[in-house]
Amino acid sequence: MRRVTPSVTLDERVARSMRTIGIAMVAIALRTEASAAQNSASASVTASVQQPLAVTKTNDLAFGTVFPGLNKTVAVSDATAAAFSVAGQAGASVNLTFSAPATIASGGNTLPIASWTGRWNTTASASAGTDFTPSASATSATLNGTGAIYVFVGATAQPSASQAAGSYSGTLTLTVVYF
Repeated sequence: MRRVTPSVTLDERVARSMRTIGIAMVAIALRTEASAAQNSASASVTASVQQPLAVTKTNDLAFGTVFPGLNKTVAVSDATAAAFSVAGQAGASVNLTFSAPATIASGGNTLPIASWTGRWNTTASASAGTDFTPSASATSATLNGTGAIYVFVGATAQPSASQAAGSYSGTLTLTVVYF
């Protein structure tokens, strides 16, 4: 007996092939997505926040009585030198920067201030330590084992021979940042 097969048109064969290819592509895509999901890893994200820095003024820079035409210097080791204490993370490196006035004022009159000097120490003593010039440029220092340093600042008042009498003042600012 002879078997009769229905005739299939070319268009039908192409349509069947396209369905087969489409199903195969979906299967490959699903297999690829499943494989990609299996090739992953996770990493922990951590941070250790250090103790914030605290800067405290412990003494003002005081020239005392100044006479016209006579410079007056306050050394870093003088009792009237500016002094600051810094507290932070033990053993951390910090940068010290200053905003130091070129003049101090009394009303409309100004008194030049020059020759700024500085010293930092890991003990609260200005008799020893590391000398530097206070400026807007950073000076590096290292906090001691308890997280402290001490900074001392002096300068020279330079009154002119015709300096007007008055009570002169200005502001010296120390900024400390970790690096």
